[in-house]
Amino acid sequence: MKKIISIALIASIPLMAQVKEKIEVPYIPFPIKMGKGFDSVQANCLMCHSFGYIINQGRQSRTFWSSKVKKMIVHFKAPITEKDAKTITNYLFEHYGNGKEK
Repeated sequence: MKKIISIALIASIPLMAQVKEKIEVPYIPFPIKMGKGFDSVQANCLMCHSFGYIINQGRQSRTFWSSKVKKMIVHFKAPITEKDAKTITNYLFEHYGNGKEK
């Protein structure tokens, strides 16, 4: 019993740490590009993750973006219609694509 209490006490020590300096978390804005199809992205993609997730993919091909949208539908059961899937893929490729189809 003493061993458990000692371990719990030692594990909780970092929770008691105090910093006297002001800690500032930097704000990093994501450059969201408005355009045709953004409403579909906002309604279907941003309900689960931030726009940063999209931007962090880097500039990719149309095939890449299409496969990402399909992955969200098939594996993560995103309720995206066929029409919206095409609109989202076109938006992502137009604004965050590398100009290559494959």
